[in-house]
Amino acid sequence: MKSVHRSDRECTQAARVLVVDDHASARESVVCTLAEAGHEVESVASAAEALQALEKATYDVVLTDLNMPGMTGLDLLRHMQNCPHGAQVIMITAYGTVSSAVEAMRHGAFDYIEKPFEADHLEHLVARAIRQGRLIDQNPRLPNAAGGPVMIGSGTAMREFRARLAQFAPTAETVLITGESGTGKELAARALHAASSRADHPLVSLNCPILSAQLLESELFGHERGAFTGAESPRTGRFELADGGTILLDEITEIDVGLQAKLLRVLQEKCFERVGSSLTRQVDVRVLATTNRDLREVVQQGEFREDLYYRLAVLHLVVPPLRERREDIPELVDYFREQAAARVHGEPCTLDAGARDLLIHYAWPGNVRELQNVITRATVLNGGGPVTAEDLGPWLIGEEVPAVGRDASLPVGISLQEMERKLIEATLESFDGHRAKTAKALGIGIRTLSGKLRLYGHPPRGKSVAKAA
Repeated sequence: MKSVHRSDRECTQAARVLVVDDHASARESVVCTLAEAGHEVESVASAAEALQALEKATYDVVLTDLNMPGMTGLDLLRHMQNCPHGAQVIMITAYGTVSSAVEAMRHGAFDYIEKPFEADHLEHLVARAIRQGRLIDQNPRLPNAAGGPVMIGSGTAMREFRARLAQFAPTAETVLITGESGTGKELAARALHAASSRADHPLVSLNCPILSAQLLESELFGHERGAFTGAESPRTGRFELADGGTILLDEITEIDVGLQAKLLRVLQEKCFERVGSSLTRQVDVRVLATTNRDLREVVQQGEFREDLYYRLAVLHLVVPPLRERREDIPELVDYFREQAAARVHGEPCTLDAGARDLLIHYAWPGNVRELQNVITRATVLNGGGPVTAEDLGPWLIGEEVPAVGRDASLPVGISLQEMERKLIEATLESFDGHRAKTAKALGIGIRTLSGKLRLYGHPPRGKSVAKAA
């Protein structure tokens, strides 16, 4: 199992992971890889030991081998269904056991990974599982959320949004979800699935921009052994895994134009062929697609098929930007204060009246995600006193930030890159150079942190190498 470069988009917050595998070398290889990525990792040699560990502690992700003596990984998953555990389960499978992995997903597993696998693939999959679990944590009613809250906020815009979502969820129609970056499009998609009649079946997601056209086709439709260089074993595609459930295609505009025709066929005829196969397979899948671009404009530019656009936009759900739901900001601020404090094992930061007014009146080009990041910075860097508008001003992106209730203006906002550097270096100093703690507090992977520090001229640290699985 070799490690290759990961993009920053794939990074997530550090988490607690339990690895279950009866083969010591494979188990230690996975532990080493995930620990190097900044996660807190424990391991056991059997499913029985895993159940004992789950009784004593909570985990964000359980990574278990499928084939183990005695109780198998699938048996473990069935036992976990009978008790609350809060973990996302990833099944490790070998060649020829993909059908069992699909069965595991139907019993609640988040996803599966086939041996042999590379470190970056494993880390990316664990990162997605962590994000899924934390979306559910942030919205406790989400798994059975018909009519329940979708995102934090009770203002007019969010009430209208929830009402529209409640109309769309029970149908089997394709939904196009649009909105600016950071508004919560993926969360909206998961709420649609959770409130639909397909909620007991898998929700399978795919981030389209991270793969080449060939790999994306294989991920969507699967492939047969020998279909292309490197295809050493057959692979089940995302559409097959989502049969009976929902597939989420994140950033749909990034799909290659040539592949769009095959996607259109699946939407129209509910059938496809794996790469390298002539066997036609039928599926019953609801498609949800997200984009932060104006899809009609992309069509006019010739980058997206017009017929596919109309087929995707049967129902159109627009996630409102934060500047159009300012009445929700105080509720979001208090929620993120509690969340950030829990992550860094501290007390929620206190914001004075000026700081709260500034947060309400700021334009929020990065939307809810930017607000969450600002509150995280305030929590990590807070010296103990109330956070003021002057403290927050330099962290906000853009031109001059109005100083609400004062005669002067706050300092001009600095660039995102410089703001990021200042935050990283200040957080590293507050943790006395401890990189794992710094990465956890910032909500990024330790490899990403190390890469940033190298760019800033900080000396490298020792690095472990994952063993072959």
